[in-house]
Amino acid sequence: MQIAVTGATGFIGRHVINALQATDVEIVAVVRHASVLDESVRTVLMDIAQPNDNAWQQLGCPDVLIHLAWDGLPNYKSLHHFETELPKQYAFLKQLITEGLPAVVVAGTCFEYGMRSGSLSADLLPQPVNPYAYAKAALHQQLQFLQTTHPFTLTWARLFYLYGAGQAPTSLYTQLQQAIARGDKMFNMSGGEQLRDFLPVEIAAQQLVQLAMNQDVNKTVNICSGQPISVRCLVEHWLKEKNSELVLNLGYYPYPDYEPMAFWGEPYFKNTAGIQT
Repeated sequence: MQIAVTGATGFIGRHVINALQATDVEIVAVVRHASVLDESVRTVLMDIAQPNDNAWQQLGCPDVLIHLAWDGLPNYKSLHHFETELPKQYAFLKQLITEGLPAVVVAGTCFEYGMRSGSLSADLLPQPVNPYAYAKAALHQQLQFLQTTHPFTLTWARLFYLYGAGQAPTSLYTQLQQAIARGDKMFNMSGGEQLRDFLPVEIAAQQLVQLAMNQDVNKTVNICSGQPISVRCLVEHWLKEKNSELVLNLGYYPYPDYEPMAFWGEPYFKNTAGIQT
């Protein structure tokens, strides 16, 4: 079995590659620029905005594509997502599918659910309230329409809040780790009372690989723990892990206006372990 991965050098992509290396599948890492990956991983240079003809063959005719590539983050409100990214993404995936790709696992987002609160089922219809979520939901629907003329397996994996090594410098996790490493005395954050569904990126990567290896999952799924935790409790948990006495300056930042105060997912993988605090 051969599995290709776009966005292979990104935050999630690197962990997916690591998870794939623990299996016996043949891996193809799809990257836009020459990057340093494990020499055991076959790397193909490809810009999804301008793929060559016969791109699926160039990738080695993989059985499944785990599609993680997406530009413009973490600016969720940028019009770039539906003006530029959406048509580019659809054109790339359509080309691979019409050339013969039989299955694809695409990273969606919990933001597709919009301002709903509480436990969120993958069966809920999207109600996006920001351009990023709108573009993701639109791509999902476009691919579902494409299935009516070019049958293929589509697994739409809505990612909730992932954290771990290699995350963007602007993320809460990375900023806190850097503050601890610098020996800062205080850390600015929001009030921290919002409830979220957090999952270590290593676990999410393993679940994406499981979905890719099971080509019968032709549905929408949530990649999450199913266990809500307040942002404040999570940060305090991280501080405890590091034996840090960093003081939290709660309420320094306002709460985001593009997400509700309390929501979490109903996980596809029911045995997913949450954060123990």
